[in-house]
Amino acid sequence: MTPHFDPQDAAYARDPYPVLADLRASQPVHYSPALKGWAVLRHADVQRVMRDAQMSADKMTPFYAALPQGQKSQVEVLITYLGGWLVFKDPPVHTRLRSLIGRAFTPTALAGVRPNVERIVTVLIDDLAGKSEVDLVADFANPLPAYVIMDMLGVPRALLPDMRAWSEDIKLFIGSSRQTPDKYALARRGTEAMADCFRDLILARRARAHDDILAMLVAANDADSSVPENRRLSNDELIATAILFLFAGHETTASLIAMASVALLRDEAARATFLGLYSPVDVQVAVEEFLRFDGPTPAMMRIALRDTDIGGHAIKSGDRVWTFIGAANRDPAAFVRPDELDLKRTPNPHVTFGFGAHFCLGAPLARMEAQLALPKLHARFPRMSLTAEPDGWNDGLTLRGPGRVQVMLGS
Repeated sequence: MTPHFDPQDAAYARDPYPVLADLRASQPVHYSPALKGWAVLRHADVQRVMRDAQMSADKMTPFYAALPQGQKSQVEVLITYLGGWLVFKDPPVHTRLRSLIGRAFTPTALAGVRPNVERIVTVLIDDLAGKSEVDLVADFANPLPAYVIMDMLGVPRALLPDMRAWSEDIKLFIGSSRQTPDKYALARRGTEAMADCFRDLILARRARAHDDILAMLVAANDADSSVPENRRLSNDELIATAILFLFAGHETTASLIAMASVALLRDEAARATFLGLYSPVDVQVAVEEFLRFDGPTPAMMRIALRDTDIGGHAIKSGDRVWTFIGAANRDPAAFVRPDELDLKRTPNPHVTFGFGAHFCLGAPLARMEAQLALPKLHARFPRMSLTAEPDGWNDGLTLRGPGRVQVMLGS
């Protein structure tokens, strides 16, 4: 019998792994009417699709082209600023953008960021102390990466509530939300507001020198005509990249920290192991397991640029191909006891950050934040416990995470 797959099912949003396991075992590659495309679930097949240059990351162009003429004006701003993101571009545009903006995430650049991450972690944990019950998402997991990326960009921290609200709107479009009928209008509202905010911040960079990522992006935009075009950012690319950094720089990391904490609070043995880790290398290994076990990016979509074959199935040019990262990361062909949280698992070839040319640019920053935050949080509150089941789960396919995680700190 074919396993039932309904991406709109609230139970699937809470825990997709039983369904994904059944599908991976019975139909590792299949056409899904619910997705209007192919679902790919095995680790080896997911890696193959991700590294295939004939699998396009540009899902925005065909999406826009397929819209009725009367609807195109409703999403034009989304195509301009969200469709302009690095993650939705193919070479040579992807190559050019990555070379221009990748400097923000080099080891040297991030070494300078680390002390600020440590300060933010300490302040947020100190703020939790003295409280009995908190929402781990709102009070810790969300503000930590948001403050980090806002400081890196030079966005005033006072704008955090606005940035969070705008990001929630944008997430309805980027996360492929399936249960919000007016998601395009809301995403347009959030995108326009964030773009306007960045325009003001860009004007401030042009009026006075700043030492932040946004100033670096402005310099790449303001370069004169003597600089080759492949070393410059257009006006739209400047705004799009600023929005991408702000959105991607905190949404997925917040979910990683929240879901890692939930996994520990549900598994006493794993939590005891985690609390006993002292070596930075051991903590790094544990964070890789959190990324594998329940990562914040459960699926990515590609568009086939040519006819091909995956797992004996004929994929036609133009077909949508969904790589289910959550299924690949629990494939028994790639991992021993894949449904167990093993904080000492090595090697750990998870594909949470993607694979190939589109490997996540911000992966080193996300790893650093989780490696610094999770040990300090759980060591400070060793008797922390869940007071309710996490809820408010994202209902999209490409972003996973709870909206609330209520805990008793027990300090």
